[in-house]
Amino acid sequence: MRPEVLNPLFAEVETLDGVGPKLRKPLEKLGLGRIRDVSYHLPDRFVERRAVADLDEAGVGEQIVVALTPTEHRASRSPRGPYRILAQDAKGNICALTYFGRAAYTGKKLLPVGETRWIAGRLDQYDQMLQIVHPEQVETESSAAMGRLLEPVYPLSEGLTQPKVISLVAQALAKLPQLPEWIERGQLDRAQWPGWQDALHLAHKGPHEAARDRLAYDELLANSLALMLVRESRRKRQGLALQGDGRLRDRLELPFPLTGAQRRSIDEIAGDMAQGAPMLRLLQGDVGAGKTVVALEAMLVAVEASAQAAMLAPTEILARQHFETLRKMAEPTGVTVALLTGRDKGRAREGTLMGLLDGSIDIVVGTHAIFQDSVAYRNLGLVVIDEQHRFGVGQRLMLSQKGKRQPHTLAMTATPIPRTLTLAQYGEMEVSKLDELPPGRQAIDTRVVAMERLPEVVDGVARHVAGGQQAYWVCPMVRGSDNESDDLAAAEARFASLKARFGDDIVLVHGQLPPEEKDANMQRFADGAAKVLVATTVIEVGVDVPNSTLMVIEQAERFGLAQLHQLRGRVGRGAEKSTCLLMRSNELSETARRRLALMRETQDGFRIAEEDLALRGGGELLGTRQSGDTPFNIASLEQIQRLLPIAHEDARMLVDRDGGLDGERGQAARLLLYLLERDYGVQLLRGG
Repeated sequence: MRPEVLNPLFAEVETLDGVGPKLRKPLEKLGLGRIRDVSYHLPDRFVERRAVADLDEAGVGEQIVVALTPTEHRASRSPRGPYRILAQDAKGNICALTYFGRAAYTGKKLLPVGETRWIAGRLDQYDQMLQIVHPEQVETESSAAMGRLLEPVYPLSEGLTQPKVISLVAQALAKLPQLPEWIERGQLDRAQWPGWQDALHLAHKGPHEAARDRLAYDELLANSLALMLVRESRRKRQGLALQGDGRLRDRLELPFPLTGAQRRSIDEIAGDMAQGAPMLRLLQGDVGAGKTVVALEAMLVAVEASAQAAMLAPTEILARQHFETLRKMAEPTGVTVALLTGRDKGRAREGTLMGLLDGSIDIVVGTHAIFQDSVAYRNLGLVVIDEQHRFGVGQRLMLSQKGKRQPHTLAMTATPIPRTLTLAQYGEMEVSKLDELPPGRQAIDTRVVAMERLPEVVDGVARHVAGGQQAYWVCPMVRGSDNESDDLAAAEARFASLKARFGDDIVLVHGQLPPEEKDANMQRFADGAAKVLVATTVIEVGVDVPNSTLMVIEQAERFGLAQLHQLRGRVGRGAEKSTCLLMRSNELSETARRRLALMRETQDGFRIAEEDLALRGGGELLGTRQSGDTPFNIASLEQIQRLLPIAHEDARMLVDRDGGLDGERGQAARLLLYLLERDYGVQLLRGG
């Protein structure tokens, strides 16, 4: 239960003055549903204004504060035209204060003719006349106008303005309670960080690095502490010690021998499963490194020890694909493999449920349906979670509660993650790495092609399809933007243009399609009925069509390197030579050139992940923010790399030395976990 002192921060945003149903929607788009969210809505940047005595002192493009006296109001003949208020400074220089649309009413009200006002805004020039478009502040007193010469610039959504957000933030900050300190005193002194309340105030006032670092550290500490509590809780629980005898694994007929990395990972997993404490291990494997084989070996260890195994996939397509792969591979062992998804109904579903309950089904593959309340197991010993990054820690915990005793958990991800980010996202897990590719896996011929050669590329795809092969065509957006000059490729527009060439041989898949239509189109492509698949990044993970040997990625510079690597990994899965064409725009930054060059140079996902981290600096985490794949809202990538190791050690010290959450600092840390919504750690401790 949340501590009472935090309740004011979790009050709905409507409790702030000026927030009604109309404003609620744009605030929710930014995730600002509560007062706590508003107080943590930090500025992107700050604009510095200069107070000038007259316009001669100011430069065009400069942010200024100046005293102006309106002399004339000019309305446009067109309702869509500008509303201009001519005003003069102390020297008689003329400046137009220009408003568009409904904002004209604001200008009429705030700027009466003959009355001097202090105006804050950006000085521009239009048609030989100085102008300020939509002045950001209009004040009757100079002190009021110059009270914010350093103006915060906040992320906005349609329907919100900077002054409105500034007002809401001021109200939210006024409600901050006094909280005890949760950071270790030595660290606080070394870094010279302010207290929590002061840090939030300072972060909204200006580019205060120490305040920003302190707030980022809070988030990293809360995350590290919660993950450690998860780990400690699991260690204390009684699991199933599963010792396999090898009789089923010896019967497997694999198409190629296991790599050293696969053998090492299987040994690590089997060693964990033989212990009484439930395993919690992450299997990181590069594209094509053979994670499925390792997962099957682990599941067979469970079956050899008279237990059942369940494999969870994030989509029905992936679940069906895994089911077919595992069923074929496990056939020589005689193990029973079943499929269970949300669409299964009637007798087939009842039969599967009965088989899981009586133990006649050894391995089940499915979507989250395999963990619904109606699904019961005779003896669930191992849970395998595929594409781990699609599931948060809370879901990971929920999925492992199905057995009589807590089952072992093996999580898998095809996204190579640098060590720092592994610690951030999977800090409660042991990690196994598949850093070798199986023999026979062919290198993919990767080329960078200019967008001007689009007609040649389309002709190449046509020749490719005529030769009996299939192709992917990936675009960075679903639909084009309203801005006609925007050159982002839209999947729907590209599909329409290619359909004229390929007719019924082409299908479209993106995240906004109804699930049934998306799955049906994917199935047509997987079955070979469709030869070309136009898609967004929904296909970046797991889709396995060995006959598809060509990947075209439009506007490749718009994608994260890790995403490009995942997309490229959709081809090269069969015996035929595969090609990946990275289509680029004409205007490329130096960083974009280096990133595309790296894609040509290497297919080592772990090297790509580390290089991407270095190249992107404070940008998106490996191109994954598009899918929300980061546990942090405050900490930047640079702060994660710099501060996470310290926060991790601080959390370890709190758990191991300072009495956990029962000591004085631990009590303060409980508040932090609730404040930053990592309280599943507290819940586990309580239920442990």
